[in-house]
Amino acid sequence: MTGRVISVAADDGHRFSKRVAPAIRLLTGLGVEGDAHCGVTVQHRSRVAADPTAPNLRQVHLVQSELFDELRPRGFDLAPGDLGENVLTRGLDLLALPRGARLSIGATAIVELTGLRNPCAQIANFRKGLLAAVLDRAADGSLVRKAGVMGIVIEGGDIAPGDAISVTLPAEPWQRLERV
Repeated sequence: MTGRVISVAADDGHRFSKRVAPAIRLLTGLGVEGDAHCGVTVQHRSRVAADPTAPNLRQVHLVQSELFDELRPRGFDLAPGDLGENVLTRGLDLLALPRGARLSIGATAIVELTGLRNPCAQIANFRKGLLAAVLDRAADGSLVRKAGVMGIVIEGGDIAPGDAISVTLPAEPWQRLERV
């Protein structure tokens, strides 16, 4: 399984969208250098309020650009960084990967997937109807969250648009991604 980086983004403030950059640096055990969500412990404001000592399982936010393709005919013309993602990918079904899958990105960076982004009211505030558009129901009736995946930085490095992404799967049995 391979894919590509389409864009990278970071923001030092707790804003919904992130600024697209020519490259970002991933820091081992911390996240994206200069990003408001970089840190060993939780950095998302709602999570800090609940338990500021909890480990940061949301150091890097990745979204597959195929989601943008899916949403465009429904009236949502999204640009890189709009959903607050650090890495926009193409060619990988991120949502189908198991927890613990490792993404090797560029020359040295490795991100281990920890779970799904839980879409929240900020998405609804960003664009009317977008929250409902990034949620779906599976055949069994379970909720499907399509707003991206979260991960931790196992090995740091610089990443940029055009970088290759390869996947290393964890040992079976696989655990599906749940919201983090």
